[in-house]
Amino acid sequence: MPTISEFFGIYIRMYYDDHSPPHFHAYYNEHQALICIETLAIIDGELPRRVRSLVLEWAVEHRQELREDWQLAQRHQPLNSIDPLE
Repeated sequence: MPTISEFFGIYIRMYYDDHSPPHFHAYYNEHQALICIETLAIIDGELPRRVRSLVLEWAVEHRQELREDWQLAQRHQPLNSIDPLE
C-alpha cells in the first residue's frame, strides 16, 4: 500500500487492485478512513473533525492526481507522489 502523500501526521495511501468506487485511505494515529475520490464522502471509518477537514481540503486540490493514481493502481503501475497540504 503505497503512501502517496503525507502532511501534519496524516498519511494518504492507495492499494493496488482495490475495490470500487475509486477511493483513497487516510490514516492519522489510530484513526483511518476510506474516502471516495469523486464525492469526497467517507465510505468507511472516521477521522477527527480537524483531520477530516485537512484531508478534504487536500483532496479537493488534488482530485485529478488522485484519479490518475487510482488508474495506475488498477494497472499495478507505480503511483505518483502528490504534494502535501501546506
